[in-house]
Amino acid sequence: MRRALISDIHGNLEALEVVLEDIKAQGITEIYCLGDIIGYGPNPRECIDRVMEHCQVTLLGNHDQGAMFDPDGFNIGAERAIFWTREQLENPTDKNNGKRWEFLGELPRTHRLDPFLFVHGSPRNPLSEYIFPEDIYNHRKMERLFQLVERYCFQGHTHVPGIFTEGFQFYAPEEIDYQYTLGDGKVMVNVGSVGQPRDGDNRACYVVLDDGLTANGRPDQTAIQTGPVKVSYRRLAYDFETTIQKIYAISELEPFLGDRLRQGR
Repeated sequence: MRRALISDIHGNLEALEVVLEDIKAQGITEIYCLGDIIGYGPNPRECIDRVMEHCQVTLLGNHDQGAMFDPDGFNIGAERAIFWTREQLENPTDKNNGKRWEFLGELPRTHRLDPFLFVHGSPRNPLSEYIFPEDIYNHRKMERLFQLVERYCFQGHTHVPGIFTEGFQFYAPEEIDYQYTLGDGKVMVNVGSVGQPRDGDNRACYVVLDDGLTANGRPDQTAIQTGPVKVSYRRLAYDFETTIQKIYAISELEPFLGDRLRQGR
């Protein structure tokens, strides 16, 4: 089974549509979204609609929650974007907003599919905790996080893709030729951001997970392990200038939210 893992779309429709087309072109039919469909970007309603249509599993992100409740811990620019996003989802002229609110309100914070754990932030705080590459030097934090991981954990939130190992190593996608085979050790995988990359690469980012399982043809449909578990990073160019101009045209969204799409920071 091959699954596409996407995260942190942040209302960026241009990036999301390119990613969905790439997933479809590879024949992948199962998509997991690890949260933050909305926030920052100019197309929250359209992005929610695409996720509702295409994703089999969707998790709650902190920006998704912020749109439903009072935002907590956000900077001024992010908070203003959340309030504007909420206005778009409360527009009474859009009859689909009721379905969107219901969808967001039912999103879980975690999803388990042994041996995989899927979260938005971290295994300790699935909604809000950041795990940055430099955290490999904070051995106490990393040891505590890995104690909560049975085998493999997948997350987003930081917008910085890469592999964290139990041995306090971090590998950026370009350091591993965009592919990594998961072995016996525990691993945390940040899948990166579709709509607002922050690793210096302005291309949309997502992960393809090949779980190495094959159906054995028995009536109980039990799968057997026939190959290694592999992670592949996909980086895709998209028309970020269109997204930037949309952001510039909305006074409630800080121009910086557009500028950073060009910079990938």
